[in-house]
Amino acid sequence: MATEKNKAAEQTLSVEDRLTALYKLQTILTEIDRIKTIRGELPLEVKDLEDSIEGLHTRIDNYNREIDELKHKIDDENAKIGKAQQLIDRYRQQLDDVRNNREFDLLSKEIEFQSLEIELADKHINEYGRAIDNKEMEIQATHDKLQDQNHILAEKKQELDEIVSETRQDEERLRQEAKDIEPNIDTRTLQAFKRIRKNARNGLGIVYIQRNACGGCFNRIPPQKQLEIKMHKKIIVCEYCGRTMIDPALAGIQEEVPETPETNKGKGEK
Repeated sequence: MATEKNKAAEQTLSVEDRLTALYKLQTILTEIDRIKTIRGELPLEVKDLEDSIEGLHTRIDNYNREIDELKHKIDDENAKIGKAQQLIDRYRQQLDDVRNNREFDLLSKEIEFQSLEIELADKHINEYGRAIDNKEMEIQATHDKLQDQNHILAEKKQELDEIVSETRQDEERLRQEAKDIEPNIDTRTLQAFKRIRKNARNGLGIVYIQRNACGGCFNRIPPQKQLEIKMHKKIIVCEYCGRTMIDPALAGIQEEVPETPETNKGKGEK
C-alpha cells in the first residue's frame, strides 16, 4: 500500500512538493535522532551491566562447582586414609605372629608405605582445603561486586526509564508524522534518502546549499548545477556524497548574499 502511495506521489506531486516533503521528513528524523542522543549511551550501559552481572553469576556457579569437586576429592583422600589405617592395624596385628625376620621386614615396609600414603593424603586434603578457602574468598568478592553492579544497574534503569518516559510521547508523535510524510515522496528518492542517511555520520540524507557548497560534504557545487537545483525541475544529488540537494529557500533558510565591492562601498558610506 505504501509503495502504491509513493508511486502515486511520483505521478501527481511536483518535484518541488516531493523535495519539500523530503526535507520536512529529514527535520523530523533529525529531531528523533536528538531524542536518542538525550538518552545517550544509557541503553548500551544497561545492556553491558546486564551482561556483566550474568557473567558474575556464571563465575560464582563455576566456583561452587569447583568447590564441590574439591570436596569430593577430600572425601576420596579421607577414604584412602581410612583404608590405609585399616591395613596398618591389620599389619601390626600380624607382627605378633611373624615366624622370621623376613616376614617382619615385609610387614614393617607395608606399615611404612601405608603411613606414607596417609601423609600424602593429608597433604592433598590440606591443599584442597586451602583451594576451597581461596575460592570461597573469590565467591565473597564476586558477591560484593555483584551487589555493586546490581545497585548501579538499578540506578541506570531508573534513569533510562525516566528519560524514555519523558521522550516517548514526543518520539511516537514524530514517528507518526514521518510515516505520514513518506507517501508524499516517490519510492526511488525515499529509498536513496534512507540509504544515504543510514551511512551518514550526521544522519543527513538531504541538505541545502551552503556558501555554494553541499551542506553535507561541503564540496563546491558548480554555478550551473546550483541553478538547476533552484529550478526544482528534477531531483539532484551531490556527486561526491550522494545526498539530495535543495536550495536554501526551499528549506526555509534565508540565503546569504555574498559581499561585493558595491555592497562594501555602500557600508562605508554614511
